[in-house]
Amino acid sequence: MSDAASQIKEQITNNDVVLFMKGTKEMPQCGFSSRVAGVLNYMGVNYSDVNVLADENLRQGIKDFSDWPTIPQLYVKGEFVGGCDIITEMTLSGELDTLFDENGVAFDKEAADKIREANG
Repeated sequence: MSDAASQIKEQITNNDVVLFMKGTKEMPQCGFSSRVAGVLNYMGVNYSDVNVLADENLRQGIKDFSDWPTIPQLYVKGEFVGGCDIITEMTLSGELDTLFDENGVAFDKEAADKIREANG
C-alpha cells in the first residue's frame, strides 16, 4: 500500500466523517470544496478535513483510492459517499440526513431543513 493510501486509510478509519478537500473547512480553496464544507459546517457535523493541496501524493492518492476523479470527497464511517454534486443532491433530498442517522453521526436537523427550504 502506498504512503498516501496508508494516510487515507488511517483518516477514514479514525474519524467518522472525513472530507478530503482543497483547503480547510475554515478556508476552502475551491468552490466545490467550499460548498460541501459549508453544508457540513452549517449542519454542525463534526468532521475531519484533509487539505489535499498540502500534499501532491495525497491529492492524487485520494483519486486512486476511491476511483473517483474529483475533489472534494466525503467519507462516512469509512465508506466513500461522493463529491460535491452527490452531496448537494443528497442534502436536498434528505438522503444525507438518513445516512448520518443510520451511522450515528450527529447533525442539526433544523439546519438541514433550512437548507432544503432555501433551495426548494
